[in-house]
Amino acid sequence: MKPIWIVDDDQSIRFVLEKALGREQWPVRSFSNARDAWAALDDGPPQVMISDIRMPGGSGIDLLTRVKERLPGLPVIVMTAFSDLDSAVSAFQGGAFEYLPKPFDVQNAVELVRRAVQESQREAVADEGDAAFPEMLGQAPAMQDVFRAIGRLSQSHVTVLITGESGSGKELVARALHKHSPRASGPFVAINTAAIPKDLLESELFGHERGAFTGAQAMRRGRFEQAEGGTLFLDEIGDMPFDLQTRLLRVLSDGQFYRVGGHQPLRSQVRVIAATHQHLEERVRQGGFREDLFHRLNVIRLRLPPLRERQEDVPALARSFLQRSARELGVEAKRLSDEAMQRLQQFAFPGNVRQLENMCHWLTVMAPAQVVEEKDLPPEVLAPTEATVATPAAPVAVPAALPERVEAQGQGAPAEPKAPWVADLQRQAQQLLEQPEGQVWDRLSAEFERTLIAAALAVTRGRRIEAAQKLGIGRNTITRKIQELGLENEG
Repeated sequence: MKPIWIVDDDQSIRFVLEKALGREQWPVRSFSNARDAWAALDDGPPQVMISDIRMPGGSGIDLLTRVKERLPGLPVIVMTAFSDLDSAVSAFQGGAFEYLPKPFDVQNAVELVRRAVQESQREAVADEGDAAFPEMLGQAPAMQDVFRAIGRLSQSHVTVLITGESGSGKELVARALHKHSPRASGPFVAINTAAIPKDLLESELFGHERGAFTGAQAMRRGRFEQAEGGTLFLDEIGDMPFDLQTRLLRVLSDGQFYRVGGHQPLRSQVRVIAATHQHLEERVRQGGFREDLFHRLNVIRLRLPPLRERQEDVPALARSFLQRSARELGVEAKRLSDEAMQRLQQFAFPGNVRQLENMCHWLTVMAPAQVVEEKDLPPEVLAPTEATVATPAAPVAVPAALPERVEAQGQGAPAEPKAPWVADLQRQAQQLLEQPEGQVWDRLSAEFERTLIAAALAVTRGRRIEAAQKLGIGRNTITRKIQELGLENEG
């Protein structure tokens, strides 16, 4: 990993940040002035830069401007005292990732750097993927329909609603729509409305003024302002709180909005692309989604097929993901034997394309030979269950262990012995089912998810992206689950 750069003439600030970031196992490099930091860029860029504003040898604002011209994707965190607020706001317009007000809480600073590192890694992977691989792959008729729709929309500013199961690649479609649109030179800003707590989502979308609420120590631009002149991708729009749906509808209707705590209307020149895995018409009937907002978003609808409906695309996707994983890890790309490829094509992939990508990364690390044989595939693919067959009626894997009553029901041979935890689960379920309270499914499901995520976070020492990869789920999913299950202190 590339180092985190700290640029500040105050030795005590550099010392505190060096120690805090070092505890997170991040490499750190410090500079006492902007001139030395700029010269060091010739040796290679940092992962994230943290810079003060007022320093000898050049201001932090000048450094930010020059760095963003040279490295537009580098996250730069601006440290600012209240006396520097006006200049910091100007710098933010120039591309600063976020403010770090002085004096700052060390834990807040670490969390801010963590967000910047994740953003840097995500952008690096996206840039590398754009350069080395096609942005999307698919020979299946359903995917060809999607590609044709992207082409037809290439000169349009119209709002698009993308529907499809989790992990099917909705953000990739949104990026492709942006890349091939008249707004391609503008920013592409994505936000998952399901992964952000309701109390923070309004500020994330629309920004806030200084003093708008406790902790709002500086003005902050929201995603609508950040996406000005470009595209705003609202993922999982079906989970947006009802009261915020009203504000979103107003922006889409008249192009104006207010920051939280603000009184001056702001104009928005942004194309909105929304996505959801939910059936929005049903959400409208249930009263959970505004009908007028649904019709405003549903101008053009693109349905992204699940991977089990495009089995012919599995070989090309798998080869692409194996090449990408090998490139990221600096190793030779592995290839799948014919038998292994055939077994993959029979798998239902409940996690869709994202699950296949995670599998290929796992194989790059774990497969013992350069040619991946069928026996080297992940356990979920090799599990002898009907759900491994890719049919629309079987999208979710079923446990291999059958209930003990199978023989009594006249099914022939007795069931295979269950793992101890499965037997414990059955006993616990039976005890709860005999009680009058009910809600057994929700209680056990929540406990199961809580245990899995807590274990993964323990193994990865709190690194959420790595934990999500090990569990085979998306980073947005694990963030949402951590919040829902009250695991924030463990993540």
